[in-house]
Amino acid sequence: MINKYSIKQLIINTINVFILTVISHTAFAQIFGGEQNPLSVKWRQINTSGFKLIYPDELEKEAQRMAGTISFIYPYVGSSLNRQKTSIPIVLQNRGVIANGFVQLAPKKSEFYTTPPQQFDSQDWLNNLAVHELRHVAQFDKLTNGKASPFPEDIYFAWFGVSIPLWFFEGDAVTIETALTNSGRGRQPSWVMPYRTALLEGRRFSYSKANFGSNKDITPGYYQLGYLMASNIRKDFGRNIFDSVLTDIRKRPARLYPFSNSLKKFTGKGTRQSYLRTSALLKKEWETQDKNLKTQTYPTLNKAAGYATNYFMPVKLKNEKILALKDSKSEAAHFVLIDSNKKEHRLFGIGPQEQPWFSYAANMIVWDEIRYDPRYRQRSYSVICSYNMSTKKFKKLSSRSRLFSPAVSADGKKIVAVRFDLSNKCNLVELDAESGKIINTFANPENLILQTPSYDSSGNLVAYISVSEKGKALRIAGTQDKNEVLIKESQQQLSRPVYINQGIAFNAHYNGIDNIYYIDTISRKISALSASKYGAFNPSKIEGTEKIIFNNYDVSGYEVSETDINPTPSGRNSFVYFGAPTQHQENTGNVFLNVPDSSFTSQPYKTLSHLFNVHSVIPVIEDEYQFGLQLNSNNLLNTFDFFAGADYHRDLNRFEYSTGFSLKTFYPIIRATYRNRPRRGFYNTKAGVLQGDWRENYVQLQASLPLSINARNHNYNFSVNTSTSYTSRYMPENLPSNFITELAFPMQYNFTFTHTVRQAERDIAPKWAQTLRFTYIHQPFDGQLAGRLFAAEGFLYFPGLAKNHSFLANFNYQTATGIRRYDQEIATVYGYNNIKATSTLNNTLLFNYRFPIAFPDAEIGPLAYIRNLRGTLFCHYENIGTETNMTEPKTYGFELRSSLNVLRYQPIVDLGARFVFVNKKYNQNPILELIFNYSF
Repeated sequence: MINKYSIKQLIINTINVFILTVISHTAFAQIFGGEQNPLSVKWRQINTSGFKLIYPDELEKEAQRMAGTISFIYPYVGSSLNRQKTSIPIVLQNRGVIANGFVQLAPKKSEFYTTPPQQFDSQDWLNNLAVHELRHVAQFDKLTNGKASPFPEDIYFAWFGVSIPLWFFEGDAVTIETALTNSGRGRQPSWVMPYRTALLEGRRFSYSKANFGSNKDITPGYYQLGYLMASNIRKDFGRNIFDSVLTDIRKRPARLYPFSNSLKKFTGKGTRQSYLRTSALLKKEWETQDKNLKTQTYPTLNKAAGYATNYFMPVKLKNEKILALKDSKSEAAHFVLIDSNKKEHRLFGIGPQEQPWFSYAANMIVWDEIRYDPRYRQRSYSVICSYNMSTKKFKKLSSRSRLFSPAVSADGKKIVAVRFDLSNKCNLVELDAESGKIINTFANPENLILQTPSYDSSGNLVAYISVSEKGKALRIAGTQDKNEVLIKESQQQLSRPVYINQGIAFNAHYNGIDNIYYIDTISRKISALSASKYGAFNPSKIEGTEKIIFNNYDVSGYEVSETDINPTPSGRNSFVYFGAPTQHQENTGNVFLNVPDSSFTSQPYKTLSHLFNVHSVIPVIEDEYQFGLQLNSNNLLNTFDFFAGADYHRDLNRFEYSTGFSLKTFYPIIRATYRNRPRRGFYNTKAGVLQGDWRENYVQLQASLPLSINARNHNYNFSVNTSTSYTSRYMPENLPSNFITELAFPMQYNFTFTHTVRQAERDIAPKWAQTLRFTYIHQPFDGQLAGRLFAAEGFLYFPGLAKNHSFLANFNYQTATGIRRYDQEIATVYGYNNIKATSTLNNTLLFNYRFPIAFPDAEIGPLAYIRNLRGTLFCHYENIGTETNMTEPKTYGFELRSSLNVLRYQPIVDLGARFVFVNKKYNQNPILELIFNYSF
């Protein structure tokens, strides 16, 4: 029997959680990168036409260029939303190696991550960022009408999250980046390839699945979905359709599904109907394209997968085995060997990469991977690693480097790679494959962006791709400063050239589909080596044959195939360009062609004078009795956060005042909080229980040092924390004479160590992980309130019986004295708060077995999209050795959970129920606990 009172309380608490999720300040936490740069970075600024560019001093040249560019192109970028002017800070970040960019509110700013990726559009990287991110600025300004007063950015940002689907934000920006330039992702067949493949293979995805993704299948992605939907909507309803939609949303903000309803108002179709109509059009166009293409079917050399799986960059070894870099929905990236029977042997896992990449020669695997600064995670590196398949030895050939796309020479003695310095200067460099020492640097006087180099068989010539605003080109570099252009700049998506026989094979889309092509280095004739229906990539020659092995894209991902080297005509470009109507509507040509060459005054950006950046006053509801207003400030470099607030306690009829800050500039993070608050307590007397009130000044100080290290597929985290507080009580009312008026500096210390192995998308919990956590609390400065607490916790994760299953063994111990004897610092058994305690908590032993049940990808109309169903079996012990033993747990049971998107909103809701059975010794009925969490 289930306790009815518990259910009633549970329902009330669940409603409160939902309300607080919508209203509380905790729902408005910054969801973009909040990491810091090292203190050594010297910042400068340029102010022009409403833009404030903030940048490290190494980027002076790029900042000058961007200052002129953004002020010139913004009127074009915002034109179809009727936005001609704006005001926003833009931070150029150069310490990281992961290409990115974003626009946010709270605080309002944009960040450009300036290191170019090794695979992107056929134009300048910063120009690409500028046109895309400035469209987001125009979107935000349209929805807010360009107003920031009275500091409502937190509320606006939260409102955007529940009002506007991500596919529109990103898709609309891609339509503009494509229409206003000669490039843009809308012109890349490989970018829309997953969507095209799914439709032509007869996959029918629901609107929610296409938008939110899947733990099972490859879905279009909200960028691609958004670009194609936005392009189609503009084609049918004109240039200003989204100006009308966003204006209507701004005027009528408080509605369910505001974007869908406003879209329906002007087009007659909501988001789902627009998606279905777009998909039907795409399928028709792509079926017509497919009928006019001559394609081939290639044998698959890897085993079939029941879910999305990739085998990147296959190489056939002398023993006939295939080496590939595999990843899937259920496995993180690792190297595998595939034999002739398609049986796989796992070699080892690797860390995150800028893009999937490795090179093989002379029994050596060479790859790059990302390593983060232990403390300042805005700073990251791309290091080169190697593995000798004969000796089974690993090497890290570079440290704190910015080297990408390494390729090893045929004799295994040299490695060529792309290097970017902090000023965005790019070069090809050669390294000694044994020591990692740089032995040669190739000149790049035009500072072209360079990509994916490879050696010829002699090791004297290097083929590579260059990128500029003119497009992509295929080049050769060699000894004596030889630099030859084989294919001139164009908008072809050239990538990954490799020497084969007397020429070079590479990826391009001459026939409108990404395929493998070949250029004879003497005659310069270009031929096709593949005719894949969906896309062919990453060729390598099979030694001793006239065949290539390559990636053939299919509905499940990048598969392994091979074919004879048989050059054929490259074919006619049949690419279906869905962005043409938008390009015609905008009618600007390439907006970067006429950017004036300007020079701007720059000056130091003094971080101390820019600590405060107030952006929001928000309502705060802590519970049904406490509510108020809070002012928030976050500086633009993520180094200083500040808040100040006033809350009203309805039950006490008193106000609380609070303020605090977090300083993240230095290695330790310093936090301080001050509260002046009303309090109420109850105490026993001979006359019974009496009530007393008082006010108190409360100050808390905390210092923490979070450090993390990653190497290959292992992550190590260390955290040291210490905190103290001081409380002074005053204005006592109806309190006893022995009432304590001062709580002087209780001390708390925490240390945590965690080791985890990189997880896959379908992993519910880590397969291999260990966590140790120690806590110590005492009162060294307060003789009136003696007491201490020591706690130790250990978490050990192991692989379960099947893939993506996880078993956790968690032992926790605490000992406490004095005023701490009833404190709880360790994890407790499930159902703990619903079971009457019979003794002081000393230890717990918790066993949890977590496993996936199904990945339904089920859409329940507009109500919910169910991503997965998961289960947990648990068996928990408390005070083992005294109250329980291994045959007699305190609680046991199971839980069922599901991750879902509710009401077509982006945050993922984790909803479930836990059934707790209590050992009969406690004479307790089964307990039902409902589970509700959410994440962005």
